[in-house]
Amino acid sequence: MKSGLQSNLLSLSLILALLYFGKTLFIPLSFATIISLVLYPGCKWMEAKGVNRNVATAIAIATVTFFLGLIIYVLLLQLSKFYQDWASIKSSIADALGQLSSFLTERFGFSVSKQTSLLKNLIDNSGSQIVEIIRGTAYSLSDSFFFLVMISIFSGLQLYHRQMLVNALFQIFPKEKKETINGILLGTIDAFFNFVKGMAAVYLIVGLLNSIGLAILGISHPFVFGFMASILTFIPYFGIMIASLLPIAASWIEFHSVWYPLGVILVFSVVQFLEAYFIFPFAVGNQLKINTFAIIIMIVLGGIFWGPAGMILFIPLTSILKLIADRIKGLELLSILLGDGKTR
Repeated sequence: MKSGLQSNLLSLSLILALLYFGKTLFIPLSFATIISLVLYPGCKWMEAKGVNRNVATAIAIATVTFFLGLIIYVLLLQLSKFYQDWASIKSSIADALGQLSSFLTERFGFSVSKQTSLLKNLIDNSGSQIVEIIRGTAYSLSDSFFFLVMISIFSGLQLYHRQMLVNALFQIFPKEKKETINGILLGTIDAFFNFVKGMAAVYLIVGLLNSIGLAILGISHPFVFGFMASILTFIPYFGIMIASLLPIAASWIEFHSVWYPLGVILVFSVVQFLEAYFIFPFAVGNQLKINTFAIIIMIVLGGIFWGPAGMILFIPLTSILKLIADRIKGLELLSILLGDGKTR
């Protein structure tokens, strides 16, 4: 009994170490698996209509690439619009700084020379930090580009060689387990479709909340800004930062007050908090029949092991784990802990 427990703990430790140190491979491979499973029914339908497998795979990958390109285009459009408005923004910033300087001088007797000296010290001290931020941003962008290329390649190869991969999987397990493995594969395809539906619901709810918040502030075109920010949250960290630039700039130019940009930041921050800890676990958990408590735990674990990508990927991986636990004798406890209480 003791040796069996030790063996299980050792196996679990090795799996966790493999996941952590092999994330450069497993992150794009996991995304590619999700994409290929979601695209599989479409490819199968095209092949049933007589389309060559190579052509069907290329069409499916091209469709995904088009939507990713559309997101990148919207991102660049945001940056371009922000650059066009930069002259007005710079003027508004200068006015705001002038008002702040006058307020500090009149209210606290903080002279202009002292303010200038303090600002110079802050700039000098933050110079090295800015360089590090720029370096980190450049590394993240290059990392993301690498992942996008690898995801496209892996997705195409998995779709094309799917029969070979399934046959290899059947060879790993005994023949009497073939029906169980087939059920897990079909359940995985269904679960990933539900995952995509859950993510679509998340983006819809987040877009509505963003839009309502901006409309309450009186920002022009709230639904455009709100749903654009929702879509760009697909890009961890940088997406929401860049998406917020345009409504911040528009509110500053329109109202000539610092409170409206701060209001925009507050709206997006609150919605992001709700999305991370309430909307995402609830919407995706309902689709996958996994309880919210387990979803939140897996989000945290995913962040620890694979960063922002893990916070997304560990959810469908949990659904696969639940499918296995539902069908394998001896894993009833795990099935109960992951389940939503409505089904076994």
